[in-house]
Amino acid sequence: MSEGRLSGKVALVTGASSGIGEATARALAQEGAAVALVARRQDRLEALAAAITQAGGRAEVIALDIAQDEHARDAVRRTVGALGRLDILVNNAGLMLLGPVTGADITDWQRMLDLNVRAVMTLTHAALETMTPQQSGHIVNISSVSGRGASPTSAGYSATKWALGGFSEGLRQEVRLNGIRVTVIEPGVVATELTDHITHTQTKDTYESRIKTITPLEAEDIAAAVVYAVTQPQRVNVNEILIRPLDQG
Repeated sequence: MSEGRLSGKVALVTGASSGIGEATARALAQEGAAVALVARRQDRLEALAAAITQAGGRAEVIALDIAQDEHARDAVRRTVGALGRLDILVNNAGLMLLGPVTGADITDWQRMLDLNVRAVMTLTHAALETMTPQQSGHIVNISSVSGRGASPTSAGYSATKWALGGFSEGLRQEVRLNGIRVTVIEPGVVATELTDHITHTQTKDTYESRIKTITPLEAEDIAAAVVYAVTQPQRVNVNEILIRPLDQG
């Protein structure tokens, strides 16, 4: 791992306890990066850190709820304190609480806004305090195909991902002169725990039935896209990667 393409780099990955976050942390470590693992489930983070360490990598467990502003800022502070710097921020943690607007539990919208948008903005704000003096860094935001289109049950979720797209593009234009790159990755259906949190029963059943009709992407597919973006020459900024299963309409 010490001789990988990211040797000497430090990455912070949110939502690292499962799915895309876990796969991305493993992939970045495999390329030589020291990885800060951020999520709420400490037991899972510790198991992942042990696996990375056993394989010759370096990982720091940071069990926090980044939906809370102070926890998000603390994740960056603890990463820099433990690992010395911050080169890559992967804003992966998110919620997909699908359901119709009519009769919606609006606390679902607030939860998505807090994690899918505000946490990303707060983490990015904190990361720039380190990246700007370095005159280098890479911020990778995991969005969704729902950031490009919407359906009758994705209005709330799509709103958060469209917001993420707007934030990312404005940020890209702002920080490029400081040597900082910004990438948005927009996956289609991925086999993860994301559907487990949907509170609207009918929507959850419909969505899960739909997934059974296709072969979804694996978390490792998205991790590979992250690695591709962050290992390009400094002159290259991969702005967006849209990636769907072959048989997703």
